[in-house]
Amino acid sequence: MKQFNFIFQRYPIQFWLLIFGLVVSTTGTTMVWPFLTIYASETLALPMAVVTSLMTFNSVSGLIASILAGSLVDYFGRKSIMILGVFGMAFVYFSYIFANKFWQFGLLMFLSGSFSPLYRIGTDAIVADMLPAEERTQAYGLIRMGRNIGVALGPILGGLVLSRSYNIGFVAAALALLTFGVITLVFLKETLERKTGEKRESLGDQFKVMFQAMRNKAFMRMLGSFTLMEICATLMWVILAVYIKQNFGIQEDQYSWIPTTNALMVIFLQVAITRLTIRHDPHRVMPIGAAFYPLAMLIVAYSTNFWGFLLAMVVMTFGELITAPTATAYVANLAPADQRGRYLGFFGLNWFIALSIGPMGAGILTDKFSIQTPWLVGAGIGVLSVLAFLSLRRIGKIPVASPEIS
Repeated sequence: MKQFNFIFQRYPIQFWLLIFGLVVSTTGTTMVWPFLTIYASETLALPMAVVTSLMTFNSVSGLIASILAGSLVDYFGRKSIMILGVFGMAFVYFSYIFANKFWQFGLLMFLSGSFSPLYRIGTDAIVADMLPAEERTQAYGLIRMGRNIGVALGPILGGLVLSRSYNIGFVAAALALLTFGVITLVFLKETLERKTGEKRESLGDQFKVMFQAMRNKAFMRMLGSFTLMEICATLMWVILAVYIKQNFGIQEDQYSWIPTTNALMVIFLQVAITRLTIRHDPHRVMPIGAAFYPLAMLIVAYSTNFWGFLLAMVVMTFGELITAPTATAYVANLAPADQRGRYLGFFGLNWFIALSIGPMGAGILTDKFSIQTPWLVGAGIGVLSVLAFLSLRRIGKIPVASPEIS
């Protein structure tokens, strides 16, 4: 209890309001998101490669939005862009109720990719604004823990609700996002500070920062390394549910325990693992975390029952716990204070690039070869990720603060 009170008092109330909003919204969205591929597959009755291609709509728009979002939150402020993203996502989830054609799913996936980065990058930028560099790694760990409380609750509720009606899940997701939107609108304060008389950069000037970031070898190597790792993650989060239902008869209510296990591990282990990793050079920490991903791919490839697939998620989650907060803090500390939104937004491209490759590639490999092939290829990509993280050390030391944690 003493340790909990210390952590609570260490961060401002705005930080905890942000976490509460993320818990609520993530609970609602994860009632649906892990099962969305199953829903689209059963609604459209199309081949696997066609259904997984829907994720390409999401990834393309997400890629564009992630590039724009960083500049938007640095230009217009964190709060207003977050509000646009949250209310936009609420509209998307409610609209899924009426989708029954491929183009309708494609349009909603495109809109989802457009809105999601706005509040995700806004959140990361607010945290970086509020806290000094030495506090950010642990703060991002707590943000991840808050999101994963929602991920722990959402799939379990979804597994129970969606077996009766997907429409109930869509409405619940929309309402949860609206709640986060109201919290952001009413209670959160703008954290982007400008000096009196300071002239705002034009959006054109701000985009120049992205080209500067692209010339930063450490940043670009980090982006590439993390993207390779995230290709493995997209297979687990997008393909696994359909894979185990179609091939092994594992239904939504049983599958829901797999993403919930991921979330529970983040909730109960993230702070402790971050307290360990923050004491070490991130160049050593990140390759170790990445090594868990190819192992998880191999476990899925050779598993035939629920417990094997659950073990794969456990293994991958250990890698996530080690690498994700370290990488986010690494990027935040690379960026100048007035450019964090753009650096974090650019870094956020990794998920959408991975999403454009992983699920669609898995669908094609499954249709042309075998159900195991995507997971074996994913293992190879995971090994490349480890090698890429190791290569970061050659670029030189980056001043990422790693203080002792009380």
